[in-house]
Amino acid sequence: MEKMNDLTTNSASNHLSAFSCASGFEAAQRMALALTSSTLVPKEYQGKGNLGNAVIALEIAQRVGASPLLVMQNLYVVHGKPAWSAQFVISAVNSCGRFSPLRFDIKGEGDARSCIAWAKEKGSNERLEGPPSSIQMAKDEGWLQRNGSKWQTMPEVMLRYRAASFFGRLYAPDILMGMQTAEEVHDVYDANAVEHINEETGEVTQIYQTEKERGSRTSSLAEKIKAQSEPAQGHGTEEGMSIQDLSTALAATKSTDEINQVLDLARDLPESEKRDFSVMVEQQKAKL
Repeated sequence: MEKMNDLTTNSASNHLSAFSCASGFEAAQRMALALTSSTLVPKEYQGKGNLGNAVIALEIAQRVGASPLLVMQNLYVVHGKPAWSAQFVISAVNSCGRFSPLRFDIKGEGDARSCIAWAKEKGSNERLEGPPSSIQMAKDEGWLQRNGSKWQTMPEVMLRYRAASFFGRLYAPDILMGMQTAEEVHDVYDANAVEHINEETGEVTQIYQTEKERGSRTSSLAEKIKAQSEPAQGHGTEEGMSIQDLSTALAATKSTDEINQVLDLARDLPESEKRDFSVMVEQQKAKL
């Protein structure tokens, strides 16, 4: 197994990086073009319009010593950030040849339920433990309360996924390239701060840090929309706003943060109107 991993690593290191020189970039484009014509790769990489995505996936595959198809199937873009699937993190740690297969220690009940991912380092046989993940942590960080959170329906799986992510970033950051898992990005995006980028200076600031603060900002926006809108027509949200009110507010947004605030107000729209509103959101994002 170790010999196989050594061969994989050596083979990968002998390949030119897509961004190391012009010839490497041209070779990567030719390979990427073949991949974009396949229906076996995810839709984010299909077609000539996604050639750039395929080139980047090839570069990442070369750096981590993995199959390009494996990278494409397990690399997601969540809220504009690349992220691995949790399954890939576990697979990458298990197959890198530096550790024994990951194992998980579970203990406690209720909010005290926690999980630690561990493995033995090959060569020294030392037991390496990652930081623990717990239900209490999920509550404190706001992951569990998020709408549609998998922590509510699959807590045992999420405990293991998060523990594996902690282990991977601590002991194998070179394999993960510093990227979080898709589940982590989803959790952090909804539960913690939303970033705002100043278009003139490029400075990144936090608009709000907690769900309570977000609720306060959303309520203020709701009051503003109500004051400016005519009496609601058609279906409305619990705040009494119709899709017409929300579309008017959406058209006036000037940043991703403002769009997210309007999206918060659209959660109670009927499902049929939610689909229409989602299309409006994507169109507005394209204009920014």
